[in-house]
Amino acid sequence: MNASQLSDRVLLVDDQRIIGEAVRRMLASIAGLEYRAIDDPHKALEVAREFKPTLILQDLVMPGVDGLDLVRAYRLEAVTAGVPIIVLSSKEEAATKAEAFARGASDYIVKLPDPVELVARVVHHSRGYKAQLERNAAYAALQASEAHLSNEITKASEYVRSLLDAPMQGVVAAEWRFIPSASLGGDVFGYHWIDPDHLAMYVLDVSGHGVGPALMGVSALNLIRSNANDIAQALDPSRVLRTLNAAFPMDRHHGMYFTVWYGVYSKTSRELAWAGGGHPPALLMRAGRVERLESTSYMVGVTPDYDAPTLRTQILAGDRIYLYSDGVFEIHLPSGGMWSFDEFVVFMEQSEALGRLDAVMLHTQQLQGNAAWDDDYSMVEIAFE
Repeated sequence: MNASQLSDRVLLVDDQRIIGEAVRRMLASIAGLEYRAIDDPHKALEVAREFKPTLILQDLVMPGVDGLDLVRAYRLEAVTAGVPIIVLSSKEEAATKAEAFARGASDYIVKLPDPVELVARVVHHSRGYKAQLERNAAYAALQASEAHLSNEITKASEYVRSLLDAPMQGVVAAEWRFIPSASLGGDVFGYHWIDPDHLAMYVLDVSGHGVGPALMGVSALNLIRSNANDIAQALDPSRVLRTLNAAFPMDRHHGMYFTVWYGVYSKTSRELAWAGGGHPPALLMRAGRVERLESTSYMVGVTPDYDAPTLRTQILAGDRIYLYSDGVFEIHLPSGGMWSFDEFVVFMEQSEALGRLDAVMLHTQQLQGNAAWDDDYSMVEIAFE
């Protein structure tokens, strides 16, 4: 039985049976009330463990047992530790009241009160206790749900990480840093050789957080990689983005869309062709200067009529390209406000090429004051000999 189905259960401990009968009659108007009265105070704890009352009415003066000692004993028992206790006394003495409350009593009544008053106090305390049990049960269920969700997100994060490309060495080298947020965003990225001369590089960021955006990101990543079966399309950034737009309309994916940046580098011509859909610009670092390779269209999946023109630039020896998600620079500062994109670019310009990935990550950690980002942190470095 859960807390919301629990009935009002009143336990009276009083050595006078006539009191037990009088209280029973006074509480008879409470619908669904379960009532039990015992006149042997030595059995009070045993009966309480079995009966599990939502309220205890406790007499103070009984042969062989001090009612105040029983109040303290109830508070030491797991079953009755939080159960409200109304002390019944034949006298209204300030010192006795103070001691009763000091030992854990919830209320104090000089017996026997008017039936209306007794019913009101019983209903107030019993149902307040049941409400507390309901809150505790709801909180426990929430904790269990959050633990389950956290476990699922951890598994999804590990799965996404397992799909990312390994660091690459050679005439074109690549490495990356990826730290998923606690709620997991929709970041994915990668690079692969389309043919011996052409390298594809890409990053995308699905709107929202959770397992859904992560799965959509993985699906888009797999579609980009499947372009290996259509080299003509893989070499054309505009076609790649149009294909993604056709495959992931937001009205068929629970309103989710994504930003993307896709480029193709030719070793022979040293030309980079790219197109972007609403994604932050890739940064081309050359001799300490930054060139922004801006997106050429808006987000993918928003409308069926979509085009993303392809732009081109020459790559020189020593150049480096950085692909990243907005989680890298949208840093909430403890003092309020956010780190701006322009400040991020300046930091990139001022950082040494070797170790720049780690320098940015460390700097953003210091800015926000902790190592947990609000959004997925994704950054890729492509270095050209």
